[in-house]
Amino acid sequence: MKQRFVLPVVLLIGVLLSSCTTSTPAANDDLQKELKIKEDLIVTLSSEKETLMEEVSVLKRQLNIRQDNSILNTALVVVELLKEQDMAGLSSYVHPTQGVRFTPYAYVDLQTDQVFTQQDIETLLQSSQIYTWGVYDGIGDPIELSFKDYLDMFIYDVDFANPHMIGNNVEIGTGNSINNVSQAYPNAAFIEFHFTGFDPQFAGIDWRSLRLVFEDVSGTWYLVGIVHDQWTI
Repeated sequence: MKQRFVLPVVLLIGVLLSSCTTSTPAANDDLQKELKIKEDLIVTLSSEKETLMEEVSVLKRQLNIRQDNSILNTALVVVELLKEQDMAGLSSYVHPTQGVRFTPYAYVDLQTDQVFTQQDIETLLQSSQIYTWGVYDGIGDPIELSFKDYLDMFIYDVDFANPHMIGNNVEIGTGNSINNVSQAYPNAAFIEFHFTGFDPQFAGIDWRSLRLVFEDVSGTWYLVGIVHDQWTI
C-alpha cells in the first residue's frame, strides 16, 4: 500500500518539477524582451528629452534677444546715444542699407531731407561741412547748418531722454505741419519722446517731440528716421 501510495506522489512531483523547469526559460525570455523594450524606450525618451531641452534653451535665448531688441528698448538706447553725442554707438543702430533720414519738422520730405549711412554717422559730428536740412518754419529761409549745429537745434534741443511722455507708434505732439511718418515709412514703427511744454505763459505751444523711426530686419530694429517736431506757424 505504501508503495502504491508513494509512487504516484513521486511521479506527480516529478511532473510538476519537469513542468516548471521547461516553462521557466520561455518566461524568462519574455521578461528579458520586455525589459529590453523598456530600456530602449528609456534611452529614446532620454534622447528626446535632451533634444527638447536644447530647443527650449534656444527659444529662451531668442525670446531674451527679441525682448532686449524691442523697439522701445532700442529707442531708449538710441536717445541716450544722441544725448551723449556718441556717433560711433549710434551708427550701429542705423539701418545698414537705407541709412537714416533727418527731418527738422513733422513733414518728412523724401526728396530733400538729408540721409546718411552708418559710415557717415560715425564721423559726422567732427565734420564742419554745411548741409541744407530744409527751411525754417515761418520765414522760409534754408536751414544751413553743420551736423553739430543741427543736432543741437533740431535733434536734441531739449532733454528727450527724460521726456514728459513717450508714445509707442502713437503721435502725441500735433501742430500745423502734417505728420506723414506712417506714409513716408510704411514698413516702420516709431517711438515719440514728447514734452508738453516748458513755460506756462505759452499754454503748451512750446511743446517738443522727437520721433525715432525704426524698421525691423530679421528681429532687429534699425533706425531709419529722426524726426524733430514742434509748434509751427
